Amino acid sequence: MTTVLSVQNLTKFYGSIRALNGVSFDVPNGSVFGILGPNGSGKTTLLGIVMDILKPTSGSFQFFGKTPDADTRKHIGTLLETPNFYHYLSGERNLRIAAEIKQKGYDQIDDVLKKVNLYQRKDSKFSTYSLGMKQRLAIASALLGNPDVLVFDEPTNGLDPVGIAEIRDLIRLLATEGKTIIMASHILDEVEKVCSHVAIIQKGDLKTVGTVTEVLSKNADQNVVIEIGSDNLEQLLVVVKTLPGVINAYVEENFVRVVCEQSVTAKELNRLCFEAGIVLDRLNLKRKSLETTFLEITGKVSDR
Repeated sequence: MTTVLSVQNLTKFYGSIRALNGVSFDVPNGSVFGILGPNGSGKTTLLGIVMDILKPTSGSFQFFGKTPDADTRKHIGTLLETPNFYHYLSGERNLRIAAEIKQKGYDQIDDVLKKVNLYQRKDSKFSTYSLGMKQRLAIASALLGNPDVLVFDEPTNGLDPVGIAEIRDLIRLLATEGKTIIMASHILDEVEKVCSHVAIIQKGDLKTVGTVTEVLSKNADQNVVIEIGSDNLEQLLVVVKTLPGVINAYVEENFVRVVCEQSVTAKELNRLCFEAGIVLDRLNLKRKSLETTFLEITGKVSDR
């Protein structure tokens, strides 16, 4: 698989503050590559550097195997800040201005509006759009010129659940068309749902990088977590602790969380409880999530 973006030992200082510390990774062609980190971890600085908005203190990067120039950047669409359009103009008119600035994409305005599901509202003023619609219009603007690569900084930031779902579905659609998408986010659930690859950054340090499956696998422990519930949690807790292979068990909210060896199965746990006269109203084998892995690696949610 060819490499779209190669980052080599990027370091960035703001005075005495080190925002990036020798970060290196490759973004494969056709991937949805998530740059994941707590707020203040260096994600936006990293994207600013690769989009030539900021200069690194040291290190380098390449797009398509070469140092990017003006021609290279024509193949990259970006959404790095809050959508910035004329509030008193329609969505279509705003895209026409964007096409004039880019000097490309004039004949694609209707197509990109349809792709982001805004064609029916193309004549409505930008001021009447919801936050999700504004974000989709910004993505439509990034799509003008049909770029091969899209770079998004926190594309779902500030959106409600409906808006987040809309952007998530749009990113999936763009990925099926073969576009490479590089997106920074602190919303772990969204990264896990749409990304094929992930790099986790904390305080400017690259903690891990790989496919989502690889990152989950190489940071996985050998324990299994099973959530169980019944009418009497204290009795349930006593019974569960008698099962060989149970490492720990404790009451959490309205259920018992059981940490056990991989040899212990949910079926075995259910049988034990049944034989003790306990009817379970909850039995849930927990798959390790990217959020769990993220918290294990970073230890916290924010670096600010």
